[in-house]
Amino acid sequence: MTDPEVLRGLFLFERLDDEKIAWLASHGEERDYGAGETVVRQGDPAESFFVLVDGEVMMTTETPAGPVSMAPTSQPGVYAGATSAYLGDRAPDSYAHSLRATKPSRLFVLPARKYGHMIGEWFPMAVHLLDGVRLGGLAQRDFIDRRQRLTALGTITAGLTHELNNPAAAAVRAVGELREMVRSSRRELAALAEAGIPADRLRALIDLQEGCTEGAGEAPARSPLEISDAEDALGEALEEAGVPDGWELAPALVSAGFGPDGLDAVREAVGEEHLPGAVRWLSEAIEIGQMLDEVTDATGRISSLLASAKQYSQMDRAPYQTVDVRELLDSTLAMFKGKIPPGVSVATDYDPELPPIPGYAGELNQVWTNLIHNALDAMNGSGTLTVRTRVEHDTTALVEVCDTGPGVPEHLHERIFEPFFTTKAVGEGTGLGLDISYRIVAGRHGGDLRVESVPGDTRFQVRLPLTEPPA
Repeated sequence: MTDPEVLRGLFLFERLDDEKIAWLASHGEERDYGAGETVVRQGDPAESFFVLVDGEVMMTTETPAGPVSMAPTSQPGVYAGATSAYLGDRAPDSYAHSLRATKPSRLFVLPARKYGHMIGEWFPMAVHLLDGVRLGGLAQRDFIDRRQRLTALGTITAGLTHELNNPAAAAVRAVGELREMVRSSRRELAALAEAGIPADRLRALIDLQEGCTEGAGEAPARSPLEISDAEDALGEALEEAGVPDGWELAPALVSAGFGPDGLDAVREAVGEEHLPGAVRWLSEAIEIGQMLDEVTDATGRISSLLASAKQYSQMDRAPYQTVDVRELLDSTLAMFKGKIPPGVSVATDYDPELPPIPGYAGELNQVWTNLIHNALDAMNGSGTLTVRTRVEHDTTALVEVCDTGPGVPEHLHERIFEPFFTTKAVGEGTGLGLDISYRIVAGRHGGDLRVESVPGDTRFQVRLPLTEPPA
């Protein structure tokens, strides 16, 4: 039999009367556990209710995202085990968590059947209230968890759509202009042929056009004023040479490095009589080349964005593999590009010595998404987002997502990782982003997620092992 005074000293039982304390003492017992010894194992039959009398214990729960461990506690009166036995036949048959003694400990043990009888007899109304809260909480947790994931997906999708739209629109516009330019270029070549230009001179003109196109990318950069002066000079030279609409042809020619001296090269290649038609064709051919470059750039940008999306979603990867953290961070930032306000600058500081690490790439991308999204919200449209990586103690990869927002008050540093806790206004946050991130980092990867924050410098730090943990 347990000493009733021991039970009376536990906060869990401190308000019970003498009769109830005596009942507990007669139906339960005290057990001692050594450091490292398992008290409760998740999945075993739920046979007992445990209350800490002295020592230190730590609770661990296996979740779909992996094992999640609570901080060790030495608070007398904390409890674990068959905590839902008051539900009777609807109570879980097995323990929902594991409990381990981290120091030599003594616990009060009450059979689950006795515990359930006690709660039902002593607190019948509380049983109904607790059951309702439990069921409602589970349903709410599941709903908000799914909503959090959909919200993150919507944010990324909106950014990707915006980024894809710009190059796609540029490509469509360029292709539309190309159709008309190619048609006009064919007519100009037909006009030159009808005018009797010799084949060797036509070949020389084509060679000249190809030289202008190839040299366009190598031309030295010029200021807007210098470009305007060059267009004026070439326009005057074309008018003097009898080329109709020379002022309209000049911009395309100047962009390819063509100047008044180039006019002499065209005259020498085709002859004076074919000069006007040759210059018109040359200008259109250069514009066609420029339009093709625009299409190439636009489609290249689209391909790059799709590659980033593929990297972000990890569609073609096994769920667990060695991953390059820099690639994952870059792909996530690429997904956010269209959602980053103009007033927010982005800086990356990657350690070149950081090796690939073992992990679940898709889930790590979800962590980066949550942390970057929170950082952007905190800065409210103005500030600097910094993403940094480092190697710590040759065993750990450190990833920091930093912002220059107002910061997280010190008394909230632990609470922000609690489910449903949020500092955002009602309707703007679910309070599950950091909870999900913590479960992925700690549970799935054996790492750690914490925050360091002062006004103007908030750093969410993710630490991940460089080597695969033991099975």
